[in-house]
Amino acid sequence: MLEVKHLKVEFISHGKSIAPVDEVSFTVGANETVGLLGESGCGKSVTALSILRLFPLASKVRLSGSVTYQGRDLLTVDDADLRAIRGKQIAMIFQEPMTSLNPLQKIGAQLGEMLRMHTALSRSERDSKVIAMLQRVGLSRAEQLVNEYPHSLSGGMRQRVMIAMALLCDPGILICDEPTTALDVTIQAQILDLMRQLKQEQGTSILMITHDLGVVAEMCERVIVMYAGQVVEQSSVRDLFDAPAHPYTQALMRARPALDATPGQRLTAIPGSVPPPGMAGAGCRFAARCAKADDICREQMPALTEVASGHLARCWYPN
Repeated sequence: MLEVKHLKVEFISHGKSIAPVDEVSFTVGANETVGLLGESGCGKSVTALSILRLFPLASKVRLSGSVTYQGRDLLTVDDADLRAIRGKQIAMIFQEPMTSLNPLQKIGAQLGEMLRMHTALSRSERDSKVIAMLQRVGLSRAEQLVNEYPHSLSGGMRQRVMIAMALLCDPGILICDEPTTALDVTIQAQILDLMRQLKQEQGTSILMITHDLGVVAEMCERVIVMYAGQVVEQSSVRDLFDAPAHPYTQALMRARPALDATPGQRLTAIPGSVPPPGMAGAGCRFAARCAKADDICREQMPALTEVASGHLARCWYPN
């Protein structure tokens, strides 16, 4: 469905170039859920935005590589063709619905605009489909909600509205940028159940961007682990949890709260922080935080190589 090859995103400011995403490659298959995992600042959201070129007009961005969907490179198609793809064939659910919904427009008008842009439905047909989709995502009083503004809805309801908007035109691929981050755990579970159900009904492929290992385990078939703008590990979910190969992935696993932890037991933290874009050294970008690092790790960048069947890792000493 989607193939990203050697994607590099550079932001240009004051004559200098900074690349928060550097040589990222992965695929998303038909009716597959792929997780994009990593800490904040690893380049996950920038990768997602670059697929549909959703950058502010004022930004100076240089994209290289390719993002192929149905035989077309989305990095080179013109703006008119890309607008026809956005929302209709590839849709995106953003992390914070309150900043993604227009606060000055009613819910029904915002959802109806999606159908007006991408379909030839009449006004009454659009209204009926909007109400039906809101009901489908679990909003019982849809007839009243279409006449309300986003601020009058709870966080969970706004996220359901965003999901309804993304699914209105039956897209082939759904990009979810941490869709449950701002929600409490009960609403998180409801939203994930809803997305799983809609995927089964519509056969939609999902790219799930998250830093939550629980979401990855519950939703995904394959996982791409990112660190400092690069893919450092890629495998099936089972292999990733059973035998993580990269020290960064292993550190993420150790940092999870344990159900059998004793009262007062401290969490295992990863020392240091993700290097800012453009500040990483010549070698492995995780070397400064890795207990296994030696001279070659600090001086030479390891390649992304296969450590087991279908399991890739970017490390000189993978387990």
